Amino acid sequence: MFRFMQKKCDLSEFGGRFTLLFTAWRKHAQQTAAVLPSRSLIPVLRANSRGSPLADNPSLRGLCSGTLKANLQVMAGEELPGVLILDVGGTHGVLENLAVLLKKHFRVITLKEFHENKEEMRKKIQSIFIFECRPTIDRELLQSLPNLKVIGNSGVGVDHLDLKMISNFGVKVTNTPHAVADSTADIGMALMLASARRLVEGCQIAVSPDTKYFAVNWLGVEVTKATLGIIGMGNIGYKVAQRARAFNMRILYRNRNRRRKEEEEAVGAHYCEKMEDLLQQSDFVMLVVNLTPETHKLIGKKELGLMKPTATLINISRGAVIDQDALVEALQNKVIRAAALDVTYPEPLPRDHPLLKLNNIIITPHIGTATVQAIRMMAEEAIANILAVLNGQPIPSEVFPK
Repeated sequence: MFRFMQKKCDLSEFGGRFTLLFTAWRKHAQQTAAVLPSRSLIPVLRANSRGSPLADNPSLRGLCSGTLKANLQVMAGEELPGVLILDVGGTHGVLENLAVLLKKHFRVITLKEFHENKEEMRKKIQSIFIFECRPTIDRELLQSLPNLKVIGNSGVGVDHLDLKMISNFGVKVTNTPHAVADSTADIGMALMLASARRLVEGCQIAVSPDTKYFAVNWLGVEVTKATLGIIGMGNIGYKVAQRARAFNMRILYRNRNRRRKEEEEAVGAHYCEKMEDLLQQSDFVMLVVNLTPETHKLIGKKELGLMKPTATLINISRGAVIDQDALVEALQNKVIRAAALDVTYPEPLPRDHPLLKLNNIIITPHIGTATVQAIRMMAEEAIANILAVLNGQPIPSEVFPK
């Protein structure tokens, strides 16, 4: 109090400072609530009834501290850290609602704006937000961004990024493995069920103007109690196993690292030392692996030949994991019963591609994470990762070059 009086600060000045601080806190609280929907991956931390603090969450910490820092920067006239995106809206740009989310934490700079005023923008950009594998990250772009610290990929797959090259520039890469697991596992189950029960063909028959009656010998196959072989038992593969157990399926899996015994028992999964054993026993084979040099064309003519003639191949990973020429041959010659693909190589396939002419295949347009909830959660997780890097905090989902 004496120090306050000695500095001759009147009450109106003190009240003004208090109002300024209160306004900053209130704006921070409102914006934090706005970016944390009920299904957010970043849970709101609450104290228990005795007021004891709960375990810290680096994702939440990064997002909340980033929001408060952003508010204080704006109040102080400072500029938010720049994030580079391809565009807002249009065919390949960031969705409008995600752009609004980004603007709460960053100055959003489109690739067009960057090229139009490169000298000014190059110093402002500290991060890049990758949406649907865009913008393309090449050496020229990295060389032009001296203050770039992190590339936040919205999605789990990073095969479109040269991790070693990016690392050589001292730039970190993050992805969003938690946001994509449920929606991708769901599409895997949807493809399996649709292929087994021939839903696409059935729909065409039901709506065709030429249909006069439904054939009694038009049959599918059972999913319940069938054997499912999962190649790749990471987050998504395990979610598939959890869903498959509800169908009383026998679950086999092959993974780079074997799951813990208690995890296997929880879903009734059996580990296969050799992929050949899985292929020979499975009624449905589902690919849930990252695309790497080791998994490129993992399934080819030899592997397809090991599968049952009544088996179905399902791919929810990346198109290049399958040798598509070999798959065409296998489907044409009934080496396997059917295939269901959410991914191809390239995407979309050329309109004259032989896969598009077969009736024992289902192809969807890479919609594994194409839900309102998943897209939002992916953006939130990417933002939390970026803010963690910019604020010097532990990074929830960093990807390292191999």
